[in-house]
Amino acid sequence: MTKTTKEIKLPKKVRQEAVGIGFILPYALAFLTFITVPVIMGMLLSLTYFNLLEAPRFVFLSNYVNLFTADDVFMQKVIPNTVQFAVFVGPIGYMLGFFLAWLLAQIPHKARTILALIIYSPSMTAGVAMSVMWRIIFSGDESGYLNAILLQLNLIETPIQWLTNPQYLMGVMIVVTLWSSMGIGFLAMLAGVLNINQELYEAAAIDGMNSKLQEIFYITIPSMKPQMLFGAVMSLVSTFNAGSIGVQLSGQNPTPQNAGQLIVTHIDDYGFIRFDMGYAAAISVILLIMVLLFNFAAHKLFGERD
Repeated sequence: MTKTTKEIKLPKKVRQEAVGIGFILPYALAFLTFITVPVIMGMLLSLTYFNLLEAPRFVFLSNYVNLFTADDVFMQKVIPNTVQFAVFVGPIGYMLGFFLAWLLAQIPHKARTILALIIYSPSMTAGVAMSVMWRIIFSGDESGYLNAILLQLNLIETPIQWLTNPQYLMGVMIVVTLWSSMGIGFLAMLAGVLNINQELYEAAAIDGMNSKLQEIFYITIPSMKPQMLFGAVMSLVSTFNAGSIGVQLSGQNPTPQNAGQLIVTHIDDYGFIRFDMGYAAAISVILLIMVLLFNFAAHKLFGERD
């Protein structure tokens, strides 16, 4: 009996690998079910005409051809708006997150915890705050906080329609998004700054380095590249996910004269208002490609060379 038991007993390495597979299996199944399969289905759906009432009908690349040749809103408004929004919100929000994380690392623990919670909290309540606080601040009548202040200072003669005037909507969208952009990426960079070996700074000081700017570029950033990469990816994802902010602020989709129309709101317009799911899926594939390209650039910038 003992001999038989020894013969069927698995090697230790195999048992360890089986335990590892058991731990990763739930995540792998969830990733396959909720990420991989929907992406593949979206790609296939982008090759069809599907209005939710009739069975999908294959049109092959017609949706993509129409998107780049016949959709004037996409080419003249959505793409320029998305690039402008991403250029301002992405890099500025990312640099602001790193700068705030570095500043918080210089103060005592208790004050740092309180300030970190205050800075992080807008990212948790962005939806509620957007529909309540920001719409009150940028209200287009005299009761709006910003208009009231400008009128009292005699800087304007009549209230400005901040949320419905195409001239101002994009600027308001950028301000609100930056206010709520200090999320998980900000906390990751704060953790990265706090975990840097302080002996590196002491050694640099002995060698004659006495500038905080030099410390940031030669010690801080190189020592926390994983956190910088994670922060860049999260900033990228949150920037593209924040596309619906224009609709939430203006209360319209499409936004007034498409001034705040981004690629995400264009997807919502065709998918959930016009019910052209195949065309919306084609726009989603373009968005996926854009995110992958920016993600590749982030890995090139902050990824480990080895």
